[in-house]
Amino acid sequence: MTDAKLARRSLLGAAGLLAAAPLAAPALAKGLAEWKMVTSWPKNLPGPGVSAERLAASIGKLSDGRLTVKVYAAGELVPALEAFDAVAGGTAEMAHTAAIYWQGKMPAAPFYTTAPFGLTPLEHMIWVEQGGGQALWEKLYRPFGVQPYMGGNTGFSMAGWYRREIASLDDVKGLKIRIVGLGGEVFRRLGATPVSLPTGEVLPALQAGVVDAAEVLAPWSDAAFGYHKVTKLYYGPGFNKPNGTGEAIVSLKALEALPADLREIVAAACRLEHATALTLAEWNNAQSLEVLKGTHGVQVKAMPADVLAAASRIADDLMSEIAAKDALSKEVVDSYRAARARTGGWLRITQGVFLAARDG
Repeated sequence: MTDAKLARRSLLGAAGLLAAAPLAAPALAKGLAEWKMVTSWPKNLPGPGVSAERLAASIGKLSDGRLTVKVYAAGELVPALEAFDAVAGGTAEMAHTAAIYWQGKMPAAPFYTTAPFGLTPLEHMIWVEQGGGQALWEKLYRPFGVQPYMGGNTGFSMAGWYRREIASLDDVKGLKIRIVGLGGEVFRRLGATPVSLPTGEVLPALQAGVVDAAEVLAPWSDAAFGYHKVTKLYYGPGFNKPNGTGEAIVSLKALEALPADLREIVAAACRLEHATALTLAEWNNAQSLEVLKGTHGVQVKAMPADVLAAASRIADDLMSEIAAKDALSKEVVDSYRAARARTGGWLRITQGVFLAARDG
């Protein structure tokens, strides 16, 4: 049995045990609490939007209906990029979003989604669960009264959709590209103009020429948005976003008002959703990429070597600059870099060599 299957079986077993917990507390009636979950995604967007709905349903099922969660898509209750403030301020008890959006509040927050030339999805999980990342994440968010969990993953990203070819570093200069997080700063230093837009606004901006390129997620979600109707040039790898961890954030006040077993159920549901979402994402990313190429004539292009080399140097400088901003940012960056060094050395001599040999 593979490690992935063992991990999933363990998660499902834990969830099953937690699902039985309410039977030991018959005095707690159904409908004990009802939460609002705001999201940063359009309704049922393949990947993160579906994750949010599935997570809410899991909490209701595992709690035997004692805790129910109503999901609000981006813009229904609050705008997409105000999900964190909604939870911190008490407008909603919960949100499904991404830490990549909160750099203005906490310089190190984007590391909990991804960082340019950073951790892959598996490495990120190892860092958060085994390398001290979760404790630092909680330390980062606690001043806002918010508890974070990994709550989904869109997998390894692509570098985006481009209206014109990128043959060298010179072609990046002057490029207007929709991109968020630390990758936006990398592109700015490469000479491009990063534009931050919520996911729901990207397609019309690309269609109208407001942006020359758009980096959003990976093939499964990108195909649903229809970017291939505007351009057939799809670049990879997503060096700016090699992971796609989504976060489920919960009001500490709301969480602490629950009995202990329901608090554990919320945590278990998030953990289960992260594992489920990642396997679904990578399965569907692979399939969607083949459909984009075979049915829609999309050309998958490799980012030029000089772009990748320059971006890698900038990314390393950027990490150091973030670490210098404050003591907690330094703790996060140092921990992240240590995890990357530890897991990267192992992966290079195992998966890296193995995949090259397997592919001939």
